[in-house]
Amino acid sequence: MNSLKNLFDLTGKAAVVVGAGSGIGRAAALALAAFGARVVCADLQLDTVEKVAAEIVAAGGQAEPAWVDLRSSDSISALLATQPVIDALVCTPAINVRKPMLDLTDDEFDRVVALNLRGNFILLREAGRKMAAQGSGSLIVFSSIRSQVVEPGQSVYAATKAGVVQLVKTLAAELGPLGVRANAIAPGVVETPLTQPIQNNPDWYAAYAAKSVFNRWAQPEEMAGAVVFLASQASSYVTGAVLYVDGGWMAADGRFTPPL
Repeated sequence: MNSLKNLFDLTGKAAVVVGAGSGIGRAAALALAAFGARVVCADLQLDTVEKVAAEIVAAGGQAEPAWVDLRSSDSISALLATQPVIDALVCTPAINVRKPMLDLTDDEFDRVVALNLRGNFILLREAGRKMAAQGSGSLIVFSSIRSQVVEPGQSVYAATKAGVVQLVKTLAAELGPLGVRANAIAPGVVETPLTQPIQNNPDWYAAYAAKSVFNRWAQPEEMAGAVVFLASQASSYVTGAVLYVDGGWMAADGRFTPPL
């Protein structure tokens, strides 16, 4: 019975959260630390993760800030090289260019793919190599409901989020025999800096809220439970999965055409 009570305990575990400076990444870092993990809070904006790490330490947890640029292989390698063991890796950053597909430029396509797909690929590859060598670990990457359902203006973003799911499934198949798990979390609409343009449009914001069966948006902290679950022994037999944290969005039908 005691072992069941400790299913979510991360004491002594080392976690790296990329995108920890704000939004979902910050919430993930705080939650992992609250359950006992030592957390490396990594972000492109070093000043933001310095504050998050300090917040964790002030609450009695263990954390350190780190700079990383997901668009750079060298930057990713340097980040992971500082950690002798990584028990859990969480990656949250993404960008979006909301335009009709016929209006997208080559540069806009490249910019979204470079971060959302290529950056995640490199991070998963490098962290996967490290975890394979140590014989354990949990890879957690953020996808989206847009990996499955789209709306006007979401072509490249949706394609990258679907691509991330396939990367995770492949790693689950390839690294499972080596003791490494790989899973994706797919949020619905969450109040983060990425979705600020939608939040600023009352009609658009209300339409998204109504699409959830709870009639509201999610807060970043509501993604934290899924992260802790996938990082802990509570999910020891879960790999290659997509965990939807979407307020029922995928279960209920509906449609809204956003202003583009």
